[in-house]
Amino acid sequence: MSAPIRNNDAHTGRPLVLDADGTLLRTDMMLECFWAGLGTRPIDTLKALRHVGDPARFKSVLAGIAPLRVDLLPVEPEVKALADAARAEGREVAIASASDAALVGPLAAFHKADRAFSSDGQTNLKGPRKAEALVAAYGEGGYDYAGNEPADMGVWTRGKDAITVADPASARTLRAEGRAVTEVKGGWSPADLVRAMRPHQWVKNILLLLPVIAAHDFTLSALLLVLVGMAAFSAAASCIYLVNDLLDLEADRLHPKKKSRPFASGAVPLKVGMVATLGLGAIALSVAAALGPAFLGIVALYMTLSLGYSLKLKRMRWIDIATLASLYTIRVVAGAAASGVDASLFMLIFIFPVFITLGCVKRLTELTLATSDERLPGRGYGRPDRPDLLNMALLGTVGALVIFFAYSFSEQGRALYPDQWLLWVALLPIAWWLSRMVRLGWYGKQDYDPIVFAMKDKRGIGILLITLSLMFYAAGLWQEWATSLFGR
Repeated sequence: MSAPIRNNDAHTGRPLVLDADGTLLRTDMMLECFWAGLGTRPIDTLKALRHVGDPARFKSVLAGIAPLRVDLLPVEPEVKALADAARAEGREVAIASASDAALVGPLAAFHKADRAFSSDGQTNLKGPRKAEALVAAYGEGGYDYAGNEPADMGVWTRGKDAITVADPASARTLRAEGRAVTEVKGGWSPADLVRAMRPHQWVKNILLLLPVIAAHDFTLSALLLVLVGMAAFSAAASCIYLVNDLLDLEADRLHPKKKSRPFASGAVPLKVGMVATLGLGAIALSVAAALGPAFLGIVALYMTLSLGYSLKLKRMRWIDIATLASLYTIRVVAGAAASGVDASLFMLIFIFPVFITLGCVKRLTELTLATSDERLPGRGYGRPDRPDLLNMALLGTVGALVIFFAYSFSEQGRALYPDQWLLWVALLPIAWWLSRMVRLGWYGKQDYDPIVFAMKDKRGIGILLITLSLMFYAAGLWQEWATSLFGR
């Protein structure tokens, strides 16, 4: 918290008027309504865009589509402290916001404000109109005002003392005019935006390497193409993660861990997230296009399906798990498209039930760590669903093992792996790894994302390396590499 520059003059009981969006709140209620509406009533929300030229009407329509839980909205602690101090001095504390009355009224009641000024569906209470309303209520120079943007300049200049939030330029202008200014640093950090992009999740894109590993194509050109593809998928994934967080603001705030995410906590403004989303999407599609139309189509499919998952599918029982498995499988197909190797049909059929199992593990972990039997916020499952998820995870495990065994008898399997019996031996560590993941999910001993957990789990990585070593030995690769290094 920054140390405010205090006014030395007595306030003489003047009311303290607080802007809401970006001042008292570390968020914007209109944008909150927009994203909440996209998540719950997307068609109605998109239709509301026809009113965007009439801000007051637009805000009113959005507030009607997606009412907000004002008690969950993140607060700027220093501004709240100033309001509490003013109240303790016996001063009136009011909220004056350009947001709609349907939101400002409950917000004012929750924060025990004495009075509320807001837009009403016809008048957009911003800039000069807000200043006129406050002067009509308190007189010229009859109030102190806290705001956060140059549009508030007219409100500050017609009041007395000024409080600026994350707006040093306005603070300098006001001081130059001889006004007393209290500065609240506020603002956001680029590091928090990077955190919202979840770069640790990029590790999932290692799945793009599976086709070249399965085809035993370790040429530098193939690996470089896959690395470029991984970069495109990383940008695409981060784009969708930002969208997902913007859609899940309320659900995240109700979650014991996700409530600290940058948008849910107010660490990063929603506007910044929206700009970053567009930028990442453009990067993903541009890089994908450089790898050819097939790869571009796969990335576009991945982003479309991911968006569908964020908007609707993740709330549908079982459909959400199938969608998660499909998104993982698409990465494998993308690796084949980027490198130009042929993806084995058996491999795709094998990995899908593996990812079904991991999708169930993800939900099992969430439910095990849940604090009540209520359905998870924004999900279609509650703790009573754990046995069904366990059964589905076990079915996925058995299905994957059966398909892997059948692959060993296929024409491609016999061609790539002459020592067929070693593939059968490899079934043991595969079964061990999958059953271990299910067990850890059942007891809640995993991260909320099983793929990310798997990449950090030393014992699990060891099991996977044993599997890979057996498969390389069955393919004769160890012998080939040893010969090339040491000769006969």
